[in-house]
Amino acid sequence: MRVRPIDLVDVFVYLVVLGVFIQLFPAVISESFLVALLTAVLLKIVLEGVLFVKKRIVARIPAPRGPWMRALNIGMLLLVLPASKLLVLELLDLVFGDAVYLGGFFLVTLLVVTLTLARAAVRRAFILAA
Repeated sequence: MRVRPIDLVDVFVYLVVLGVFIQLFPAVISESFLVALLTAVLLKIVLEGVLFVKKRIVARIPAPRGPWMRALNIGMLLLVLPASKLLVLELLDLVFGDAVYLGGFFLVTLLVVTLTLARAAVRRAFILAA
């Protein structure tokens, strides 16, 4: 996989958002700047994978395979959404242990939504500037 410049921008956006969460929410903890940077990289990798899976499922929803298959695809999407937050929590615990703590499920959900919105805003700004 090739690292594009926009991927580096995404990591820096994630780092800034993570830093804001560390400052605003006492439950969000990172032992050092380097750990926060590595957390941002891990979040970038995980969220790219989750976005890929979500896009594949959403693309299959309107496919004319019958109502059961459509319901199955919608059910899969509803499972992937919360499962992605649990995946983030478990991977961070596995990789960083006690050095990083992003709070509980709801705080991680807020973080992921904020990361996604910030990423979209910065990408839109790049498109408008070009």
